[in-house]
Amino acid sequence: MANTEINNTKAKTFPIVQKTNSIQQIRYGCSIAALHSAAAIPGVIPITHCGPGCVDKQFMNLAFYNGFQGGGYGGGAVVPSTNATEKEVIFGGAERLRELIAASLNVLDADLFVVLTGCISDLVGDDVGSVVSEFQQQGVPIVFAETGGFKGNNFIGHELVTQAIIDQYVGDYNGTQEKGTVNVWSLLPYHNTFWRGDLTEIKRILEGVGLKVNILFGYESEGISEWKNIPKAQFNLVLSPWLGLQTAQHLEEKYGQPFLHIPVIPIGAQETSAFLRKVVGFSGLDTAQAERFIAQEERSYYNYLESFADFYAEYWWGLPAKFAVVGDSAYNLALTKFLVNQLGIIPGKQIITENPPEEYREAIRQQYQTIAKDVSTDVEFEDDSYLIHQIIRQTKFGHKPPIIFGTTWERDLAKELKGAIVEVGFPASYEVVISRAYIGYRGALTLLEKIYTTTVGASA
Repeated sequence: MANTEINNTKAKTFPIVQKTNSIQQIRYGCSIAALHSAAAIPGVIPITHCGPGCVDKQFMNLAFYNGFQGGGYGGGAVVPSTNATEKEVIFGGAERLRELIAASLNVLDADLFVVLTGCISDLVGDDVGSVVSEFQQQGVPIVFAETGGFKGNNFIGHELVTQAIIDQYVGDYNGTQEKGTVNVWSLLPYHNTFWRGDLTEIKRILEGVGLKVNILFGYESEGISEWKNIPKAQFNLVLSPWLGLQTAQHLEEKYGQPFLHIPVIPIGAQETSAFLRKVVGFSGLDTAQAERFIAQEERSYYNYLESFADFYAEYWWGLPAKFAVVGDSAYNLALTKFLVNQLGIIPGKQIITENPPEEYREAIRQQYQTIAKDVSTDVEFEDDSYLIHQIIRQTKFGHKPPIIFGTTWERDLAKELKGAIVEVGFPASYEVVISRAYIGYRGALTLLEKIYTTTVGASA
């Protein structure tokens, strides 16, 4: 393996590392972690049919030691579970699930219950659909999704849950579609540490250009009534490299709704204004309102940036020249575009960690070939932290300390490289996140504050 020089210290040689069947310091949850996708819809409570400890692990990993987001109305300690044991393995757990659903209806108030299965129930073959249908026939608002861990990670589970709600609860629709209404499919709730604030900003800017927005998840969603209105929307917006595409394709087949796929989540004025113009063009809305809103937002953004420019111009000796991004494809691509195009920092290494399906990877790679007119970079797909850290160690960052956009798993690595760390994804256990956003116009300013507060502090 080639040597690499870091901070003018003696060059180190790292051994060639072969990929193994083990994964150190995992970057995602299993499929049943999509219980967070259900809990992210106001008024919805998940019910889990799985082994003891499964739900607690998913909550502590994705919702607690990841910005300390909390469980909300229907997540965390609220989630009912069958806590399946050897008895359910041998004799089946259908009756236990039936009892749990009935008990949950007595003590919990929800607009919709979502039953999710774990590995045990899926492996022994419990007929969960039959149990749930008994309650559906009684008029209970309840659906189910088979989310055993072998189905994939929580990104895959998310699509299973959204499609279950669409098919089993929203149902068929033969009415007209409302021009100017959009359903948004974007960040993965809870897994993305800043999803609440980000979705709030997405809804704000889309409404600013004249759209009516079904944001579907988070505090700005109207809950199940908004989901019921999904078929009425003019189109679906998939704002991510790949997550949400299966759902949008399903909606196109089911309701005849077209969808617009924009892979790059916008950060900063340049990307956000271009994003809004694409959406407005697709929707056929009057551009006058959109251009007024964009001009107003850009004016405010660049006024703040003008003041920041004094610092950026004078503090050059302490600012990083190269960066690495370690995280899921949505934030990885968005951050890389912003850092290159608006801050002029050179990409060192980009590693995508959520293990996206193979059929989407080439399209994701192509996005990194057009980061800027004169900048392209390669991206790697890896979910084993041991290998990720070896890759970063072998990256040449030049004579200045790098800045790493990663997770808590990268904190010791950043210290080793004498660089700075900005936690931007799961797990983020050194961040307390309430409503922070890093995307759009306003989120970009918050991100700039975070980046350069971190780098100034690291150089002190």
